Amino acid sequence: MQDKLGQVTDSIVEEANSILDYSLTFSEEISITIKGLLFVIVALIITSFLLKYIRRFVTRKMPDNDKLKFVSVFSYTRWFVFLIIFLIAMHTSGVNVTAIFAASAALLIGVGLALQTLFQDILSGIFILVDQSVHVGDIIELEGKVGRVLDIRLRTTRAVTVDNKVLVIPNHLYLTNILFNWTENGTETREYVDVGVAYGSDVMLVKKILVAIAEAQPTVLKDPKPMVLFTDFADSSLNFRIAFTLNNSFEVRFTQSNIRFEIDKAFKENNITIPFPQRDVHLIKQV
Repeated sequence: MQDKLGQVTDSIVEEANSILDYSLTFSEEISITIKGLLFVIVALIITSFLLKYIRRFVTRKMPDNDKLKFVSVFSYTRWFVFLIIFLIAMHTSGVNVTAIFAASAALLIGVGLALQTLFQDILSGIFILVDQSVHVGDIIELEGKVGRVLDIRLRTTRAVTVDNKVLVIPNHLYLTNILFNWTENGTETREYVDVGVAYGSDVMLVKKILVAIAEAQPTVLKDPKPMVLFTDFADSSLNFRIAFTLNNSFEVRFTQSNIRFEIDKAFKENNITIPFPQRDVHLIKQV
């Protein structure tokens, strides 16, 4: 009885070994056994658990803001680690990794060219997080579009505009364009409104009106105080600029609009004219 049981066991083991040793052949130079394929899968699963443990261990005492940055960078590098482990496991399983690269060289070149912009976006995303030029919550201006950064992803950055529209910005644009970070030095920003008055106007009265209007705005900070600049003697007007400080520059256009409404009202009440371009035409009569 025991002999028969042993024979059955040996038969099962031999059959299992034959299955595990079965070779999957992709070409004359590239093949892998079932045993090797299972080894690769197990290696990737173990790597996944190790990376997850490392991430939790490193971020356990980090502030929430720094933790989000680390997780973002870690997610980029994780795929690179997976690729290295995959190649090592394949080589350990007896697969000719060099042959794989040689067989797929043309394909890799084509894919590389097609995904060039994608790689630029991914690398740019890493640079953004490493040098901390942009953070979640920052107000940025890129190619004339202004938005508050919602999150920085692997390939894109999402920002919401003042109109509650979402901007999806490819990360490589940060490297190829000039980026204005309105909140890099803090949440306070210096804004302004320009206006011109007719020649002959009382410039001191104009200054007084502009300062009073800016100081009356609830969104304008009291310190530093609003300041009026006499910017130019233009062709048709005396140009002034009222500069003021906001704590929420994301809604600057609403404050600027309110100031312009008040300027128009105050100038009418004080008989101050906002001129339009004028030209004198002289007709010479020839005899």
